[in-house]
Amino acid sequence: MTASLGNAISEWKLIFEEKRVIPPHSQNSRLTTGPTQAFRLLLKQVEGLPVKQSEELKADEHQLRVTLFDSEHQHFFGRTWKSEPHQARTTNQSTTVPFNEVIYFHTPLCLSSVVAVVELVSPSTQNAVGVGFGLLQLFSSRPDSGPPHGEGRLSLFHGTPRALLHPTLRDPLQMNAVLSVMEGTQLLYSLQPHPALRPIMHLLPPNVLVSGHDLIPGVAPPTDGTDALRRPRLLPEFPCVLDRVCVSLAPSMEVFETNLLQMLNNDRHSTRLGMEVRSVVVQERRLHVGVHNGWGWVERPQVLVLELGSPGAKGSSSLRQDSTDILSPSAGPVLLLNASVELKMMRHPAFSVVFQLEYVFSVPLAGEGKMTSTAVQRAVFMQCVRWCVWSPFSHPGGDTESICLSLQGGTLPNPCAVMVYTQQTDAEKSVIKFRFSSDTEGATSSTTLKAVPLETPQPKKLHPTSQDESRLDLETSPLRSTHGPALSLSQLAATSRYPTMSHTTGSPWQQQLPALLAPSPMASAHQLSHVEHPAAGSIAHLEVSVMEREEMRDEKEEECNLRELTFTPVHAPVITLGTHIPCSSRMSSRSSLAHLFSSCFPEIRDGLGQIAEVMDPTEPVYFDPQREEADPLQTNTLILQFLAFTRVRQAGMNANWPNSIHFTFQLYRFPPVTTQRLQLLEPEPRPDYPCVLSLINKDGTPSSDCPGLQLQYCVDAGVLKPGERVWFLRYLALHSLQIDVWDSDTLLLIGSAAVELKHLLRQGRPAVQVNHELEVITTEYLQDTDLVSEHAARRRAIPAINVYTTVRGRLHVRLGSVGGTMQKSLSSSTLFPPSRSHIIQPSQTPAGFRGGSLSSNSIQTLNAQNSKRAQRLPEIDSELAKLLQSRMREVGGALLQGWSEAEDMRQRKLDRMAAVRQHEETASPTMQEKSISMRRKEDRIAHSQDLRLIEAYRERCKAESITNMLSKAITTTHTLYATLGTAEFFEFVLKNPFNVPQTVTIESDDPELSVIVKTEEWRYFKDLTNTSTPMEADMFHLKDGGPVVQVYLRPKESIHVPLKYQTFLSGHALPSQDQSSLKNAKSPHFARKQQSNTVLAKCIKVFFRAEDGQPLAICQVNVEPTPHVIDQTFRFYHPELTFLKKAIRLPPTTHSPPDGCARLQVHCSDPTVICHAATMAPGEPQDIYLKVPGAASPQIKKFFITVFTDPWLASPTQTWQVYVHYLQRLDIMCVCGALSWHSLLLRGTQVIRKVKCHTSHPLELQVDPEEVFALPSQGLQDIQLGVGVLRSGCSFRYLNVVDVDTRQLVAAWLLCISCKQPLISRAFEIQVPVAGGRGSNKKISFTNPYPSSRGFKLYSDHPDLLQFKEERFQIEGGESYSIGLRFAPSQSPGMEEILIFINDLEDKNEETYCVKVVYR
Repeated sequence: MTASLGNAISEWKLIFEEKRVIPPHSQNSRLTTGPTQAFRLLLKQVEGLPVKQSEELKADEHQLRVTLFDSEHQHFFGRTWKSEPHQARTTNQSTTVPFNEVIYFHTPLCLSSVVAVVELVSPSTQNAVGVGFGLLQLFSSRPDSGPPHGEGRLSLFHGTPRALLHPTLRDPLQMNAVLSVMEGTQLLYSLQPHPALRPIMHLLPPNVLVSGHDLIPGVAPPTDGTDALRRPRLLPEFPCVLDRVCVSLAPSMEVFETNLLQMLNNDRHSTRLGMEVRSVVVQERRLHVGVHNGWGWVERPQVLVLELGSPGAKGSSSLRQDSTDILSPSAGPVLLLNASVELKMMRHPAFSVVFQLEYVFSVPLAGEGKMTSTAVQRAVFMQCVRWCVWSPFSHPGGDTESICLSLQGGTLPNPCAVMVYTQQTDAEKSVIKFRFSSDTEGATSSTTLKAVPLETPQPKKLHPTSQDESRLDLETSPLRSTHGPALSLSQLAATSRYPTMSHTTGSPWQQQLPALLAPSPMASAHQLSHVEHPAAGSIAHLEVSVMEREEMRDEKEEECNLRELTFTPVHAPVITLGTHIPCSSRMSSRSSLAHLFSSCFPEIRDGLGQIAEVMDPTEPVYFDPQREEADPLQTNTLILQFLAFTRVRQAGMNANWPNSIHFTFQLYRFPPVTTQRLQLLEPEPRPDYPCVLSLINKDGTPSSDCPGLQLQYCVDAGVLKPGERVWFLRYLALHSLQIDVWDSDTLLLIGSAAVELKHLLRQGRPAVQVNHELEVITTEYLQDTDLVSEHAARRRAIPAINVYTTVRGRLHVRLGSVGGTMQKSLSSSTLFPPSRSHIIQPSQTPAGFRGGSLSSNSIQTLNAQNSKRAQRLPEIDSELAKLLQSRMREVGGALLQGWSEAEDMRQRKLDRMAAVRQHEETASPTMQEKSISMRRKEDRIAHSQDLRLIEAYRERCKAESITNMLSKAITTTHTLYATLGTAEFFEFVLKNPFNVPQTVTIESDDPELSVIVKTEEWRYFKDLTNTSTPMEADMFHLKDGGPVVQVYLRPKESIHVPLKYQTFLSGHALPSQDQSSLKNAKSPHFARKQQSNTVLAKCIKVFFRAEDGQPLAICQVNVEPTPHVIDQTFRFYHPELTFLKKAIRLPPTTHSPPDGCARLQVHCSDPTVICHAATMAPGEPQDIYLKVPGAASPQIKKFFITVFTDPWLASPTQTWQVYVHYLQRLDIMCVCGALSWHSLLLRGTQVIRKVKCHTSHPLELQVDPEEVFALPSQGLQDIQLGVGVLRSGCSFRYLNVVDVDTRQLVAAWLLCISCKQPLISRAFEIQVPVAGGRGSNKKISFTNPYPSSRGFKLYSDHPDLLQFKEERFQIEGGESYSIGLRFAPSQSPGMEEILIFINDLEDKNEETYCVKVVYR
């Protein structure tokens, strides 16, 4: 059908012509960098309108008109909003006009110069008469003032708003001297943010003032007849597809473009007289396609590149030829689009599709001379030549399969707001044809507009040998592409080889608990998930394909800089497991479970001896926090039982691996646990049954007690801090426990498993238990030799490495939770949670010594906080006691046994004194009297010297003691329970006690405790902690722009000072602590607490100093460390003394924050580790990059990473624990299938040790000596390593040297093995039937080439697909032997190449056969 612009789009045209707006000033448009904000303006009433004026107007109705105005550039913009006429209510003194009209708008121009001009008019039959106007200030000039909100009164001026355009009124906010104010006349209004308008912002242009009754296509009408924009609802969307788009220009394509270029060249000649002018050429032809609702673009239009073609070519052959004179084969070439356009529409008559035909022209800027055209720098500009609009709802009963529309040009208004080329001759014969379908196979449910090229190849499954080549092609494809839309990053990225797992995006301490805790998807953790993200948004094809390429060619080689390309790391990132790990969907058979639970594991019983209720791990958990709080059994005993381990056969390892295991994990805030060694008991019926775990005695034999390992955690009021129980319940509901499984013999990590803890929520039951079968997974790194050769040929640095997650076994665990009653011996103070207030109010009574006379009462009867018993100075200061010479020293010395005087020296002095007295008693009386008098004289002299010394000491310490006593009177103590990465917020009430204003300087002796200066951050923490205290904007001043914070206080004024404590340092990376902060930490309890936590315990003082430097108040903050919760543990093995560079990938977020300002931020507890997160587009996965400095082997570096998603880093969303194991590196080159020997040098330690060597793959690696041997102290031991790898490629293996007595790691090696494929001597092909379960038996002959009898061994690189009848055989010289082959059956068709290695008895490769197996 043929549709014209006049009759097909009447609804759209009426809205478009009526709702046209004036754009803002161009300079302000360039300043709009922030997100757009939505507001709701309520105009209540106008009060105080004089009665005399209302009588002069002779009207009872009044109307308000509102327009946005840019006072800086004196520019009105947007659209004038008009209210309904309202009747005025007149009293004796004045007139009141009630309006109660609501205006909605959104704008990115949150500038102080943008105001709303409100005009009060009196409508009449012909023209409206202005009464007055006012300027409503929308935004503050302070950058940290936040969005406007609140109520206010607006004064009105006499006159008209046209006065704002007068040149003298550059500052309309200060124009009282020019304009007269209407005394007593005010407009009551209320301005509030309106986030509910955000979902429909794409349907309404910015800077447009609308009411709730205005028609906005795409917004559902209200069901109750109220305001439609108060809580707007969107109409349902549906996808539609436009394909086979064809554009024909009249009279023909050649004539049209020739006339267009001629006019452009003539125009350039007329404007550049006397200058050399180059000809304009057509660079590209583009078509803009977008959805418009009359108000504006629903989505940004798509830019599609058109190509020249014939009318009968693909893309136009299926269109109906309604007009034979148009698009006929004789009409010449046309413009074709080899792509289908997918759009999102809403069922409204105003929703229309707008087409804009745009030409891209280029002109040379310099003389060409002898240079080629590709080396000439060109200027590029664009021009719209035709446009049209079409609504699919204008003719609901018509045919919409094939559409033919007339293109138009000229000066008519168009949605693109651009000038359009016009040519009167045959203008209406230019048409565009396309096919429209609203329900096709190609339609998808994506909410983004995208172009789907018809000829774009489908993604292919990349073979390992071609993976790197495909990656290189993808990297260079955007620069080489010259036609068609560009691809987004997600389309260029290779398909993910990792599982997609759930990830908690919100902090577990802040998010609301769901009522239904559904189980995780029952999918194996090691299964690969291939996720593709469609392209989003529009494309910029011209800038990439024209401007950048031409600019690169024109730059001089000696002056141009290297252009950085998009980097794709060859090492794939590590995928986070998240806090919700899916349990295994592979369950053991009933027979194996019957065998497992016949082993008499310990039962979990409640307090009455009844067996705990068994929970189903696949069932959802209904969680009610109030029910948990009302549970009379307030204590919980968590029970972890490790029951059995099911082996999974691994390549290169024995069938009975592992032999013994142990576990490491950390539950909640309890210390990390390393369990005892557990023996795997061999299953009797079948080897694939679970192996029951048993404790090991000291002599190495299995224990005869109950099988398995049981651990208990008693969680009661003695363990949890007051008020911490609700945190513990949130932890059980939202977190998983990660368990690392280790080989106890080799000390190698087997893998990791995770189990959800939500089934431990009892919900009023006395006891619960649940059984889990968890997959133990690990990550392996492999590399194909073909990739190595390709990179060597291309001279690349490091070839790509494939990363696989494999299952190493299945762990059987049982979890239980048993409730118990609270102990009555606990004090009542521990049963009640602490105050939730974050306000620190200084005490009105001093806490120090008040002075005055000594009290004669007992010290126990006094208030110990306000009174003290006087003490002797030698008892207080040990340094003074050392200087005293009289008996005062003896008094002090008797009480200072724990001070610096040595006990042996004191005992010698006492013995010498006793000997002198005994000698004096035996002397004559005369001598005795003389000695007594002399001794008294010496005592008096010593006593007087001591008194002078004490007086000098008191004078020296008097000022310091008085200052310390006065400081205690103004000191307020506050205790914080700090956790790594979590911000602790509180407010200190500061009062100015003077009658004069003061500028108070705030100083903190620790940078981790700081003042919150930004208003947005202060408001965020107040909302987070529900703190309802007054807040001021721009309250603080930074002295000289530095870190010193100052605040102004009026006389006797009190303010709330926001403070925040946050640390990112742990006990593994702590700076040297100042001695002053350690003086308050002398108790043994403090020391034990310091050693058992990862955050540093400290005492911090915040001084509030007046202008004279004296403190007004002191806030002493005691930081009590609290262990943090570990969400996930990462372990990396890396060569020693080299930097570790890794990327940890987070899955893409499913939703974006409403304000659009939050992004991923990370912090590391070790300052030597570089950690940062790359900013990615929404919907793309987030990568966190690590750069860790190296250390010597076998050291282990441990640190923590905190991940934040909130803008002010209030609480970490995730806390990761990272271990880096540093190993000695050994590079080994070998040939596949042959055994090669290499030498290692092992250095002894300080003492002699009994050690043993263990490898990660015993079937591929041999060690000599194999048994336990003695390693001499500081000696050297030669170790021979035999490498016999059966598959080609690069792989990583491990060698550990373990002390068998202490179970400690002595040395560790990382073996980087590069194995080349051997020379193939013979090749065979065999066909094996698919299914049936029978397989195939074949024989291959082998002839002994030697004249004597020889023995041979047989190996295969696929032992799971091929087995030999005899793995060893002896054959005489020159004779032949038939090798029996057994091929395993396959369940699916395909092809596989299997290598057969024939080695001698010393494992030297003799022959290598290749068998191509085709499964049909």
